[in-house]
Amino acid sequence: PKPQNAITVAVSSRALFDMVEERRIYEEHGLEKYVEYQQKNENVTLKPGPAFYFVKALEHVNARLLELYPDDEERFDIVLMTNNHAQVGVRLINSINHYGLTIERFCMTGGESPIGYLTAYLTNLYLSADSEKVQEAIEAGIASATMFTANKDVAYSDTQLRVAFDGDAVIFSDESEQIVKEQGLDRFFEHEQLNENKPLAQGPLKGFLEDLGKLQKKFYAKNERLNCPIRTYLVTARSAASSGARVLKTLRSWGLEIDEALFLAGAPKGPILVKIRPHIFFDDQMFHVEGAQKLGTIAAHVPYGIAQRYHKS
Repeated sequence: PKPQNAITVAVSSRALFDMVEERRIYEEHGLEKYVEYQQKNENVTLKPGPAFYFVKALEHVNARLLELYPDDEERFDIVLMTNNHAQVGVRLINSINHYGLTIERFCMTGGESPIGYLTAYLTNLYLSADSEKVQEAIEAGIASATMFTANKDVAYSDTQLRVAFDGDAVIFSDESEQIVKEQGLDRFFEHEQLNENKPLAQGPLKGFLEDLGKLQKKFYAKNERLNCPIRTYLVTARSAASSGARVLKTLRSWGLEIDEALFLAGAPKGPILVKIRPHIFFDDQMFHVEGAQKLGTIAAHVPYGIAQRYHKS
């Protein structure tokens, strides 16, 4: 599809594939040895990385969309966005072809930051294993997250893309989280009830949730609601009775539906995510990312909002 019609998901090579050993060679022996190793091993297929099954699920959604709307270009376009040198490209192409992935757009920046290209590619979502690049992209206004591999192997749905989002500082701004961190929970509950009818400002991933919603409506229009290959989840530490109404009213004011909303009132998110088995879970707090990771969920850290200040300190 043309970039202006597509939902462009840019994925780094270390998010798409497991390149831990290659990274070690680069860090310990330098660029020349790294390139030499990659060229020597260009017929050795790379193993899947943290974003691999998410990309496979996006491609399944594309296949279903093409069946229903053969002439429509509004579908996912996956771009491999990497600061690798072009000499490494053959191994990446061979691995992509081995798994039957449809990734036609490559951007290999030879050591330069790929962030400027994200804007040129009209990127809707950027996934990388490099937290500094992700921070740079977030600051440039691009929805981005750092990918972390799950600590256990889990079977993911191959017929339905499942995407789980935290609420504050992910779909919504960090306005409410600031109150929790600076003034405590009681003041937060009071603030949320007073502002129940005032929509929250948008966060960095609101646009991607919107993109998923647009595609879901295409399936609903063909009477495929029950067989929709996209399912979205809100997994929030908020309490339903004390602060849930504002969240649901905000989504309604945006014209967005979320398939399942789970208000955990501070309980750990990991066990709930084990039940959902999302292809990706977005959260702004490393505490939740690590908890999800331990129990086998592929989690992505969104470095946005006040929680980053507390995490760094």
